[in-house]
Amino acid sequence: MKAIVLKTFGGVENLVHQDIEKPEISENQVLIKVKAISINPVDIKVRNKKAPLAEDLAHFDPLILGWDISGEVVEVGNKVTRFRIGDEVFGMINFIGHGMAYAEYVAASSEHLALKPDNISHIEAAASAMAALTAWQAFDRYGKLRPTDKVLIHAAAGGVGHFAVQIAKHIGAYVIATSSVSNRDFVLQLGADEHIDYQTTHFERILEDIDFVLESVGGDNFQKSVRVLKPFGTIVALNSGHTNNDELSAETKHLHACYFMAVYSNSSDIEYIASLLGTGLLKPHVSHVFDFDEMEKAHLQIETGRTVGKVVVKV
Repeated sequence: MKAIVLKTFGGVENLVHQDIEKPEISENQVLIKVKAISINPVDIKVRNKKAPLAEDLAHFDPLILGWDISGEVVEVGNKVTRFRIGDEVFGMINFIGHGMAYAEYVAASSEHLALKPDNISHIEAAASAMAALTAWQAFDRYGKLRPTDKVLIHAAAGGVGHFAVQIAKHIGAYVIATSSVSNRDFVLQLGADEHIDYQTTHFERILEDIDFVLESVGGDNFQKSVRVLKPFGTIVALNSGHTNNDELSAETKHLHACYFMAVYSNSSDIEYIASLLGTGLLKPHVSHVFDFDEMEKAHLQIETGRTVGKVVVKV
């Protein structure tokens, strides 16, 4: 089968296209013929060896990146009862672990998958795995967003952010979203109640009494976000690299703080995302679609840091 192997950590030139053996499945897995792959910032961080996960994956040969897929079940393990051959499924495969999604066929635990809703394409389904799960788990697992809450969502036009705005509104929260002014209309159309242009406005000077912050920018944005939160509020950070001062400032305000959120594969959560997609309450925005032999271009697009919504590779 066709696959894209990371020969060594570094630039996109290390993503090598080659033929490898089709994976064999265990009794609890299914084999999926992949139709679409979503590319996430963690793919680039692992490729560049700038994520802790890279150390865990370094011993794999071949090392194949990627975790988000959508496709068709072509083989079923003898202990799998949730799926059958011919089912169209999507999910985040084996995160945190070796997902091996950059390939024509992927072996996946049945617990990491949900049936793809009929009303969305494989491209849209692949786009709705890791990023949507991150937003949902931030609001439901790492923090508890309530319908009466006022939530600040940073980078609201990005992969996680654009799902977070929609999910927060579905929960019933009041949403304040940051992005560049060029994405203002997009963010408001997602359902945000207020928009702040981070390039011209210091949000920490105009906001107060926020209940929940989803922080995805990093650096001093964590400290600034702490300033606008109510005492006993919640902040969930998607980036690692917090400092002792970050912890001290959060503790001083008695915040419920998650300093680095790690999304994880989970059957109930991916099925919940599938239900939102199926009813149209959650809509992925895919700004770029690349062919499988253009994986390098997909990585470079993510590296711009300017992607609106998601980047997907079709197989």
